[in-house]
Amino acid sequence: MTEARKPAILDGIRIIDLTSVVFGPLATQMLGDLGADVIKVEDPEGDLVRKIQPSRNHLMGAAFLGANRNKRSVTLNLKTQAGRDRLRKLLADADVMISSIRPAALARLSLDPESLRREHPNLITVAATGFGQDGPYAAKPAFDDIVQSVSGLASLPTLRDPEARPDYAPTILADKLGGVTTAYAIMAALFHRERTGEAQHVEVPMFETLTAFLLAEHMDAATFEETPKTFGYARMLVPHRRPLQTADGFITILPYTNAQWARFFRAVGRDDMADHPWVSDMETRSQNIGAFYELVAQIALTRTTEEWLALMEQADIPAMPVRNLSDLPGDPHLAATGFFQRVEHPSEGPIWTTRPPIRFSATPARHDHLPAPRLGEHNAEIFGPDEE
Repeated sequence: MTEARKPAILDGIRIIDLTSVVFGPLATQMLGDLGADVIKVEDPEGDLVRKIQPSRNHLMGAAFLGANRNKRSVTLNLKTQAGRDRLRKLLADADVMISSIRPAALARLSLDPESLRREHPNLITVAATGFGQDGPYAAKPAFDDIVQSVSGLASLPTLRDPEARPDYAPTILADKLGGVTTAYAIMAALFHRERTGEAQHVEVPMFETLTAFLLAEHMDAATFEETPKTFGYARMLVPHRRPLQTADGFITILPYTNAQWARFFRAVGRDDMADHPWVSDMETRSQNIGAFYELVAQIALTRTTEEWLALMEQADIPAMPVRNLSDLPGDPHLAATGFFQRVEHPSEGPIWTTRPPIRFSATPARHDHLPAPRLGEHNAEIFGPDEE
């Protein structure tokens, strides 16, 4: 049996997807890559991300294509009884319903988890929310920048430099982390149902998800305080923790263990540092990490990037050049692993996409089973020929 014909790990699982933008759609794309049958339910106007440019055709923007492969699209107006009735028919043989519609709005439509589970006891319901529903922010709308702000992520530059201004990470980190978290939460709920027969409701709040992620290291000294107040992991916040400038570009060199630091200084001819307490004792090093990184930054200027890469490989010390996004298609490792794929989309023509990064030996993920759908493309297929 060839790899293309092997069953994917979630074959036979049907997911009804009432999410939009990136948070929920990225989660369901990941599950679609693993074989789930994802039916994307869209308002007749379509997912807002369809309209974000650039695009070749109306309602098929690049951002939409990037988070909606391996799905089928139907259009339903859930404000009408007919639309809700059609949704309930879809749910009759579904395993999961995920929604980014605010829970209060779902309740007004009698599509809340309790109502749905009375009709469909085996249905796992998932709420991709901005904020946990047991707190005062429950009803607030949330997008990526909002959550980056309130979680403390946008303030991190001010911990490094008190004169800096807050700033967003230049990627939709809250949305994408929420998507990854939602995907694993759904798989955990499916596993629980498989093991016990019990379906359940799952809530994935973007705010709490990003905050927990951020505080894994940045809880820092607050961990031990009576009233938590001293946040911020020093190694992440010292001014010289940044790519190193070389004689002709930029590089990241990252000795980490005591042995690696000793090899680094011997490799650059600084044997006097090889037995220094900053090198031989991690506790001392962590207390002086800013000055230590400053020393390395000065040394980095003495060689070109290629010279550093060769020297660090010889010394078995982690080092990589700083890439631009436009460099990635030419990266030899990504090329060897087939990471970038050019596929033929039925309406958009040839487009670039990326393969799922995870590898299963028996149940491979798939990136090209179904292209990102046109709005309502599968109405006839799912509802019948009169609904095309």
